[in-house]
Amino acid sequence: MLLRILLGGARLVLVPRGSGVSPCQQCLRWCRPPQARTQHSAVSEVASHSKLAVPPIPNAVRDRTVGRWLLICSGTVAGAVALGGITRLTESGLSMVDWHLVREMKPPQTQQEWEAEFQKYQQFPEFKILNHDMTLTEFRFIWYMEYSHRMWGRLVGLAYIIPAAYFWRKGYLNRSLKSRVLALCGLVCFQGLLGWYMVKSGLEEKTDSHDIPRVSQYRLAAHLGSALVLYCSSLWTGLSLLLPQHKLPETHQLLRLRRFTYGTAGLVFLTAISGAFVAGLDAGLVYNSFPKMGERWIPDDLLAFSPRLKNFFENPTTVQFDHRILGISSVTAITGLYLLSRKIPLPRRTRMAVASLLAVAYLQVGLGISTLLLYVPTPLAATHQSGSLILLSVALWLIHELRRMPK
Repeated sequence: MLLRILLGGARLVLVPRGSGVSPCQQCLRWCRPPQARTQHSAVSEVASHSKLAVPPIPNAVRDRTVGRWLLICSGTVAGAVALGGITRLTESGLSMVDWHLVREMKPPQTQQEWEAEFQKYQQFPEFKILNHDMTLTEFRFIWYMEYSHRMWGRLVGLAYIIPAAYFWRKGYLNRSLKSRVLALCGLVCFQGLLGWYMVKSGLEEKTDSHDIPRVSQYRLAAHLGSALVLYCSSLWTGLSLLLPQHKLPETHQLLRLRRFTYGTAGLVFLTAISGAFVAGLDAGLVYNSFPKMGERWIPDDLLAFSPRLKNFFENPTTVQFDHRILGISSVTAITGLYLLSRKIPLPRRTRMAVASLLAVAYLQVGLGISTLLLYVPTPLAATHQSGSLILLSVALWLIHELRRMPK
């Protein structure tokens, strides 16, 4: 009885010899009461669960964070488009004659390195035909212009891929967002490869042509088009996560306005792509008068190439004529859209989007005409190109305001 009192309710467990249990383990088993062992097990289980349990991220916080990130990404793409336009206008795009993902990130440092880079450039058609009297100082300027564009492109890639990996790991992305983010990251990589594919077209020797070396207008349009798709996709997804959706009554007039807005936005996009053909062919320097082209409304050389379809993509006169028609059609459609919206009761934010679209459209037309009449000065032409991106952004904002509520 005394032994039982001293042990405090513990029980003696006899372990046979040869069982492999050490004396210390035998002592622990003998000294620990059953109730203590049960409590210790419960505490351990709760502790392990507390380590594994992660509090869920609220949907509002998740959407706000990812939406802001995508808006920042779309801003970096817009910067790349603007910088690419300046690079094209200063004829700097063919100054870097090779492409390396990491090695070219370090610019030449010494005089010998610059001379070696300049010698590489001298082996290609642009120097031989157009810039044969260029100095090393002039070469440095165009080289740094192209270098800035390429480094900005790498910054765009990092702005997409690194946060995407972080948000994916932390559970910020649902299934729908995961597929969109994967598509955006893939498009960023494709955009970089397409840029080098475009530059290569300007470095090739063309024995059958005496024209000045330039990149293919087809590849330039594809490069700009993929950048616009990346920009619009990022902007649309960001707006969808940040802006609350309006509960608009589904009337016949609203349905008509929504369809009209879709068509107008498509026209604005097509006008921007036609601008790439104008830039690729230097078509802004053919007829520097407005509204007529020279002394005629329809120039004589409009369909000078054969077959006729070739004129729409390779004849500078036809390309400029098409861009004029598309620009006038876009501003006319936007004016009609504004007048139609006045007949429909719309929320204040939606009306602001319509008014902004109208204002930016007329500003863009004014910039385009001024660029033409002044023989394409670089600052004005770069502003005109950036204006097309702003116009497309406002059109996308208006579409977002008018979208149908999910059932």
